[in-house]
Amino acid sequence: MEGKSRHEVVFNLPNSLTLFRLLCIPLVIFFLCFEGRWASFLAALFFGMAFITDILDGFFARKYGAITVLGKFLDPLADKILVSITLIMLITVGRVPSWMVMLIIAREMAVTGLRSIAVSEGIVIQASPLGKYKTIFQAASISGLCLHYGYFGVDFHAVGMVLLWIALFFTLWSGWDYFKGFHRVFFPRQET
Repeated sequence: MEGKSRHEVVFNLPNSLTLFRLLCIPLVIFFLCFEGRWASFLAALFFGMAFITDILDGFFARKYGAITVLGKFLDPLADKILVSITLIMLITVGRVPSWMVMLIIAREMAVTGLRSIAVSEGIVIQASPLGKYKTIFQAASISGLCLHYGYFGVDFHAVGMVLLWIALFFTLWSGWDYFKGFHRVFFPRQET
């Protein structure tokens, strides 16, 4: 933090993108409160913009060496809040089954809890590539479910549901993979 004020460190480009992602969430919720193509389109647009900031903040943080403690905390938190709240809102408007959302959110909470335990013990459990697939399919499915209506002959609700099933598969698989990694690290097999 030498040579930089606390303000510059907090409001660097990656952290500002993360904060922008958090600010998009109320807009997604607001537009999902209304029926119609335009409201659904705007909900999908703000969700998509928020998701793109997730890609950009990590890129800029690595490129400019702007990784901060605040960023390490806010980035994954913003992702989970964005996905969880949007999925919950999609339940309320009848676009997604609640049991699927509960499984996705339960997995996120469980893995976050395990990560906290591991970090408190000074252990880093490497994320698997499955987590990237989970994130991509979750974002694509939620975008389709926000759009909901047919555009250009494509039924985006149907596309969103297919992608949500794929996202659920990767969500549970990556969660299982993370639990296995956690178990291997904390409960290593004893040689006999």
